[in-house]
Amino acid sequence: MTELLDFLNKNAGAFSVIFTAVVTLATISYAILTYWLVKETALMRQVQTEPKIEITVRSHEVYFSIMRLHVRNVGLGPALNVKFFPKVLNGGDTASGLIEALTEANFFKVGLAYISPRQEFVSGYTDMIEAGEKKLKAVIGFDVVYESATRKSYKETLIIDMSEHKGTRRIGGYPPLYSIAQSIEKIQKDFDHILSGFKRLNIDIFSSEDRVREEDERKEYEKEMLRKHQERKQNSEMSGE
Repeated sequence: MTELLDFLNKNAGAFSVIFTAVVTLATISYAILTYWLVKETALMRQVQTEPKIEITVRSHEVYFSIMRLHVRNVGLGPALNVKFFPKVLNGGDTASGLIEALTEANFFKVGLAYISPRQEFVSGYTDMIEAGEKKLKAVIGFDVVYESATRKSYKETLIIDMSEHKGTRRIGGYPPLYSIAQSIEKIQKDFDHILSGFKRLNIDIFSSEDRVREEDERKEYEKEMLRKHQERKQNSEMSGE
């Protein structure tokens, strides 16, 4: 035990240096970890207030050949002062005509002051039955400029390549919600016709007198069947004798 104490006393300075180095390394590690945690928190706060504009082209829910642009804020924060600058990337005059038809909605010209998260705007339309092969070769782009709630500016180019929709088909009839709406509308029209007297229901009235008469007829029928049964029984007995 004495030897151990002597060894510690002799090397106390070295142990102090080692301990100080370990504490220093722990402090540095803690500082680095704190830095990354603060950075991650800042990024999470930024994402929670960051807008994200997307522009997609989709077919109409009912009329499959009708194509429209859908402008949507898919971010978690609102988008402010949104401006659109369309341009032709491929397709020449056909692409120019496509832009003219799809940007007929006025918000493409004057912009949008505010788009809340998940809010969506729909553009004008183009019918793919008319010059569909040429339209499918068109590629158009939109330079989109907007701001976040913290006034951070964003600028990006969104590309619409019509050829991505070549060969798409719809399987089955109309969408379920549309079919349900049509059925409800038909039921409503039928009720309106009935209430207005335009169509009359064919109703057979069954009174209490009819019920009494039907009951008497039933009893007579049962008596007749019983009488015939008894006659057949008597005939069979006589034949047996």
